[in-house]
Amino acid sequence: MNWLLVVAGAMVGAPLRYLTDRAVQSRHDSVFPWGTFAVNVTGCLILGLLTGSVSSHVQLLLGTGLCGALTTYSTFSYETLRLAETGAGLYALGNVVGSVTVGIGAAFTGVWLAEAVWG
Repeated sequence: MNWLLVVAGAMVGAPLRYLTDRAVQSRHDSVFPWGTFAVNVTGCLILGLLTGSVSSHVQLLLGTGLCGALTTYSTFSYETLRLAETGAGLYALGNVVGSVTVGIGAAFTGVWLAEAVWG
C-alpha cells in the first residue's frame, strides 16, 4: 500500500515539475535556471509544512512521492556544472548558494507555518 502512495504522488509531481520549470523559465531571459530553482524551493517549503504535522501516509504521498518527483538535485547539479563550463561562474555560484540558502529557509518557514497553523 505504501508504494502506491509514493507512485500516486510522483505521478503528479513529475509533470508538475516539468510544467512549472518550463513556465517559470520561459518568463526569464537569463541563463540562470529559475525553473529548477523554483521547483526545488517549493519542494523544500512543502516538506517543511509536512514535517511533524501530517500522518505517515500523507508524508509518503506528498513528501516522498510528490516532492520526490517535483524536486531535482540531479538537474540542479547538471545546470550548475553547465553554467560553470560556459563561463557563467557567478551564476553557478549564485545557483549553489541561493538554492541551498533559500531552500533551507523555505524548509524552516514551512515548519514554522505548520506549527503556527496546526500547533
